[in-house]
Amino acid sequence: MGLFNATETSAASVAREYAPVLIEGEQVLIAFKTIRDIVFLTNLRLCTVNVQGLTGRKVEIESVPYRSITRWSIERAGTFDMDADLAIWITGTDEPLEVKVSAGSNIVAVQQVLARHILGGGR
Repeated sequence: MGLFNATETSAASVAREYAPVLIEGEQVLIAFKTIRDIVFLTNLRLCTVNVQGLTGRKVEIESVPYRSITRWSIERAGTFDMDADLAIWITGTDEPLEVKVSAGSNIVAVQQVLARHILGGGR
């Protein structure tokens, strides 16, 4: 996702901005943002927002239901690392969706959301 590290951003502000694509009862749980792009996890799915073009008018929103995620990995930032890594494998794709997040972001919270909704049935 993007050329820059994503930083954690307000789930509430992402929920307001993307309310038109959320269904009734869907809640944004955690969100990360680069300069232009966003990745957010809801209680139902993972969404990526890819802002394209010079003006940013063209926006692609990809929605991945949790049932389509086959595995994931997180790599926490080490002592001298500037970022942490998240990789998510989706049914029907060869390469994982990869997101680099800044070292200060809560990458473990992403793992918790994924585990809760994929392994625990959304509890």
